[in-house]
Amino acid sequence: MENLKKLNLLSISITIINLSLTIATELPFIDLKYADDNSPLGMLLRPTPTKNLSSGTPSRVGSDECLVWTQACSSEILRLSYVPENVAWLKRVRRAIHENPELAFEEYETSRLVRTELDRMGIRYRYPLAKTGIRAWIGSGGPPYVAVRADMDALPIQEAVEWKHKSKVAGKMHACGHDAHVTMLLGAAHILKSREHLLKGTVVLLFQPAEEAGNGAKKMIEDGALEDVEAIFAVHVSHVHPTGVIGSRSGPLLAGCGIFRAVITAEESGSSADLILAASSAVISLQGIVSREASPLDAQVVSVTSFDGGHSLDVLPDTVVLGGTYRAFSNSSFYYLKKRIREVLVDQVGVFGCTATVNFFEDENAIYPPTTNNDAIYNHLKKVTVDLLGDSHFTLAPQMMGAEDFAFYSEIIPAAFYFIGIRNEELGSVHIGHSPHFMIDEDMLPVGAAVHAAVAERYLNDKRL
Repeated sequence: MENLKKLNLLSISITIINLSLTIATELPFIDLKYADDNSPLGMLLRPTPTKNLSSGTPSRVGSDECLVWTQACSSEILRLSYVPENVAWLKRVRRAIHENPELAFEEYETSRLVRTELDRMGIRYRYPLAKTGIRAWIGSGGPPYVAVRADMDALPIQEAVEWKHKSKVAGKMHACGHDAHVTMLLGAAHILKSREHLLKGTVVLLFQPAEEAGNGAKKMIEDGALEDVEAIFAVHVSHVHPTGVIGSRSGPLLAGCGIFRAVITAEESGSSADLILAASSAVISLQGIVSREASPLDAQVVSVTSFDGGHSLDVLPDTVVLGGTYRAFSNSSFYYLKKRIREVLVDQVGVFGCTATVNFFEDENAIYPPTTNNDAIYNHLKKVTVDLLGDSHFTLAPQMMGAEDFAFYSEIIPAAFYFIGIRNEELGSVHIGHSPHFMIDEDMLPVGAAVHAAVAERYLNDKRL
């Protein structure tokens, strides 16, 4: 009943907030520049209601009673996130990043924006990790340590959405919501900094480059991102869930993903071996790995997605190249698929007097393991979200065959990955990620910031009980 009252009050106040935001988010940027005056990200509006004007850092907010968590503590975090000036700031940050997308390991201006915002909040950080990444921290500076991660990179896609803040960079677009991920983590940072005196440990904020086919997570880990960290959380926007609804599940959530490429040639030079027939037979045999060897209760995929036998219509090729992808929800199934793909390709073309050289691009970091949520960390996420937003704002997410390099974190320490809904049919926010028509409902930004902050603060509280 208390959650219902809280959400009803929020729904009433949001109407008022949106009126002020319509004005606030269209005002000219204030005169606040980055170190590089030519930075395309320009100038940003800062949140003001809890800002200490003398130090540039958020003022202390929150009762010492939150040393023992109560519903009032959850309500205070939600209130902080929905302060109108703060919501306007979140939208401006997200739009500035969206207008200036940067690809994997090229996120220099995005990283500069993040560091400038951290500086203004008085938050300490280490830079660079993984070329453009940042490791920031808020709290006591001592254990326990819990991390929250956001990815920063965009995609090589030409944006097709016509709106005022459309990408200004030809052929590049934030078509997977990473601009919102960065914004929500900065929003959480602002909340946590204002409540730093209540933190019973240290919250680590990871701003990571190159999630999209760059394995930025691996490089962040190599550079010490997880030093002393004992648990980690991350969020991804979802066009499946309604705006502001959180979705996740315990255990495997996202599939492991790998790619392969096979070069098929004749065993002997000058042989009359029919490479097209050999390669075609191998493609058919690959389909039997899942249909005949995998349990029907263990979802797996092996797909041949390319086949190149040349362009001549009356001459057999000297080489055939084929390739594809494989996916599974467990490490054992995933690496079994990898093993069998090689065996089937080599053995099957051998029947036709041919050889196959198979490349899984391991040296290019093209393998993503499954993303698996730790039971205890997932349960913590669910409890915090329900206390913060109510039962109706948490749902069990289905497993998805998509992959995420957050999996590399979850292989090392307990982790929870979750989705936040952006679906709003009236707004047109219904398109899947990696689409040129992808867009988000920005009303989820303060929700995501609040969930990040509450999940991290309460984790530290629970560890000290």
